[in-house]
Amino acid sequence: MPVVTYRVTLIPGDGIGPELADAAVTVLEATGIAFVWERVEAGEAMLERHGTPLPDEVLESIRRNRVALKGPITTPVGGGFRSVNVTLRQALDLYANLRPARSIPGVDSRYQDVDLVIVRENTEDLYGGIEHMVGTDAAESIKIITRHASMRIARYAFEYAVKNGRRKVTAVHKANIMKLSDGLFLECCRTVAQDYEGRVEFEDRIVDNMCMQLVQKPELYDVLVLPNLYGDIVSDLAAGLVGGLGVAPGANIGTQAAVFEPVHGSAPKYAGMDIADPTALILSGALMLRHLGEVDAADRVEGATRGVISDGTARPRDLGGTAGTREFARVIADRVAGATVPAAG
Repeated sequence: MPVVTYRVTLIPGDGIGPELADAAVTVLEATGIAFVWERVEAGEAMLERHGTPLPDEVLESIRRNRVALKGPITTPVGGGFRSVNVTLRQALDLYANLRPARSIPGVDSRYQDVDLVIVRENTEDLYGGIEHMVGTDAAESIKIITRHASMRIARYAFEYAVKNGRRKVTAVHKANIMKLSDGLFLECCRTVAQDYEGRVEFEDRIVDNMCMQLVQKPELYDVLVLPNLYGDIVSDLAAGLVGGLGVAPGANIGTQAAVFEPVHGSAPKYAGMDIADPTALILSGALMLRHLGEVDAADRVEGATRGVISDGTARPRDLGGTAGTREFARVIADRVAGATVPAAG
């Protein structure tokens, strides 16, 4: 059989991003799958060179290859350029943000056996960036919720549940207060749920109550589907249940392209020190492999990563170990290549 070669856009990112990208590439290539990495740059450095943090060649590369692996990119707080992440998602219509949160044995956490999947609508809501000053002492942001976007993200959540053997989808909203916008989102989720009756359980929760419920009893929940802003907040909360953003992978998926990235930021003060934890980007690479249909390779990458952490063979500093970024990646890559993946819960 001919060997399949995957062309993947590689966006190293800012800060610790390039180190993490190199680590993830090391692990993914250890699967034996053939990759051609098309490296393009985005972020703060590009603003100085091109006048934009997201040059056209980045979008062109992703459209051409249809899949990208991306390191973290700095987003200025309270000013500066608009988030590259948000711009990418909107420009490429990457409407589904997928953020699994699964406990890893050996990672310090107050919880055990958490297994949640956050499905976040990725293109509208307050992240549309429609805001303006009202005079000099007030600012206004406009929240957009559409039937089209709500229906398709609800459909994505239920289809994900069916394909992955998940038992329940919970729609998260604030429809008790925002009766029109969040009310429309909830209505759409209820409509889609009818098509899966008898296959996937459905319920809904108000977002503030949902946060409390996750802290008290996360084992009651499975797949959560949320509008953009709530999805961002709740996915970080879910990451906190399993050890933090350093172990939280992410995927942005549309009909024409998909971009895989860690949830955490670029941590520029640690750049170049070989101490950053690449776990989240490596696990994002495993999500990418599943998207490409390489399920066995994805299982090996995820199993090796979880196994190396849980049995203590190597751990980065944020997980209580001493391994540097490159060393940790090499240990995982060796296990992937040897296919000696122990059970890791």
